Amino acid sequence: VNIGTAFHPLSYTLSCEALPETIELIQDFEMPTVCTSIRVSRDGQFILAAGTYKPRVRCYDTYQLSLKFERCLESDVVTFDILSEDYSKLVFLHIDRYVEFHSQHGHYYKTRIPKFGRDFSYHYPSCDLYFVGASSEVFRLNLEQGRFLNSLQTDAAEINVCDINPVHQLFAAGTLEGRVDCWDPRVRSRVAVLDCALSSITDGTEVEGLPSVSALKFNGSLGMAVGTSTGQVLVYDLRSSRPLLVKDHYYGLPIKSLHFHDQLDLVLSADSKIIKMWNKDNGKVFSSIEPQANINDALGPAPHWCSFLDNLTEELEENPESTIYDDYKFVTRKDLENLGLTHLIGSPLLRAYMHGFFMDIRLYHKVKTMANPFAYEEYRKDRIRQKIEESRTQRVQLKKLPKVNKELAMKLMEESELPTRKKKKKGNVVDNLLSDDRFKVMFENPDYQVDERSEEFRLLNPIVSKVGEKRRQKLSQLQDEEEEEVEGRGSSEEEESSDDDDKSWVEEVREQRRLIRAEENRQQEPQRHSQPRFYQIKAGEEFRSFGDVARKQKMQKTSLEERLQREESSGRLNLNDTAVGSKQLTFTLKKVSMNYPELSCFVIFTGCLLVTAAGQMIMSMQL
Repeated sequence: VNIGTAFHPLSYTLSCEALPETIELIQDFEMPTVCTSIRVSRDGQFILAAGTYKPRVRCYDTYQLSLKFERCLESDVVTFDILSEDYSKLVFLHIDRYVEFHSQHGHYYKTRIPKFGRDFSYHYPSCDLYFVGASSEVFRLNLEQGRFLNSLQTDAAEINVCDINPVHQLFAAGTLEGRVDCWDPRVRSRVAVLDCALSSITDGTEVEGLPSVSALKFNGSLGMAVGTSTGQVLVYDLRSSRPLLVKDHYYGLPIKSLHFHDQLDLVLSADSKIIKMWNKDNGKVFSSIEPQANINDALGPAPHWCSFLDNLTEELEENPESTIYDDYKFVTRKDLENLGLTHLIGSPLLRAYMHGFFMDIRLYHKVKTMANPFAYEEYRKDRIRQKIEESRTQRVQLKKLPKVNKELAMKLMEESELPTRKKKKKGNVVDNLLSDDRFKVMFENPDYQVDERSEEFRLLNPIVSKVGEKRRQKLSQLQDEEEEEVEGRGSSEEEESSDDDDKSWVEEVREQRRLIRAEENRQQEPQRHSQPRFYQIKAGEEFRSFGDVARKQKMQKTSLEERLQREESSGRLNLNDTAVGSKQLTFTLKKVSMNYPELSCFVIFTGCLLVTAAGQMIMSMQL
């Protein structure tokens, strides 16, 4: 079990080979982007983590296993420390030289140090904060008096890290030159110097550059571990200037964090790539953790509040079998019918599960290959087509129609070329549809071809406009031109890149396309010529000729009196009154060139229509 920080999320997890995932111990234990440092309060109840972006600090309650509060900061945090037993007193060192103090309610005070800081330590007996950084001085800030005290002057150009022994309060600072300066805070004088750069070079190590001190940690009253920028860890006894053990990570990366595990006599050392746990006496590796993200800080062994992890690991060891069907393929009954394996239902080769079955993945691949032996050839042709299309995109792009849904693309292009006023009414949907990658497949995959002959399309588009007919004719002309261009002169680059099999396949596709188009034209030609055209005449109308339509419409607009006067003046209408109260109407029909047999009859009868030999029509009605 490892408690540490890396890039998002924080790695406060339990890893086990029997589990495909990790167990989340604390809810929302993560940062938006990066976590830079992490600390645990001395009472063990609170965990505080600083990270970005935006700069912030989060506090987690280990009793509730959840987030307690979150505070945003003005700049990124280099490092921070907890001065109290709980989270009520915090100190943050920022990258802009500011030192910020927080109390239980939030921000309390902020001051600035003379140089850019890299690390600091708190001396509890004197309430002094020791700051080290890009300077040879160690700045002291007394929290009781609220002012800076005289600095400690060293021989180093820069100081990277520092630490205070919890037993006898010895202050140690790791320098850029690879030395560790030890100071006694009581007399403010240097008491010892350790040359770690020279001691880190052994027979089996390869060092590039000067090893500077990058990590420092005390263990008890006499133990100390020093990490270098070249990836070595040196274990010291303060009574000797020579290291007891030199452990190399073999990655050449700076050591970022050092911790001691007293119960197991282990040292936990971490660089940005790996966390190693090894025995502090002989250097034998106990375990190692190599996460996917880089490591920024580490806390050490698991605290007492997550001791229940021991019970979880014991249960996992008792049941190491996995219940997930990793080597099986889930198939439905329809899939079995397509593969011809319905006779295996009920046999040990199929395990019934929910609405389908589990079958061995090797058997599935083997049967699928036998059922569709040309699947690889189809896949190969699709890949060749994609390669050709990709090579075409590298050339000078012209405004061409896609191969799928050409008519729809032409319609969208025409709408995109409309004036700005009409575009505002329709919005930017047209432009987005052509340029949006989400709809790219609609113009590339033949499965998305719009079938205009389908019943659904005809119901949604019952009226075929003249614009659509013109667009379809224009599209057919473009297709003919493309076919002539492709057949007349091929691209030399495509001929060089494709082999003989690809050429034969392309020619076969073109031939099939010609045959399909010829068959469609043969089916449409007899329908165009053989079907008669019908016209509907309304009830009560008289059909004379198609050229008489204008005169007929003009006559319908006039009144009945005007029409009767015109008929009388033309001599085709004669109206007479009789003595018995009836009326007699005489119509004169137009003479036709055809010869009709003569009919002679004249009878006056109420409601009777008669025809005379002179070609007159006589109608008699009784009033």
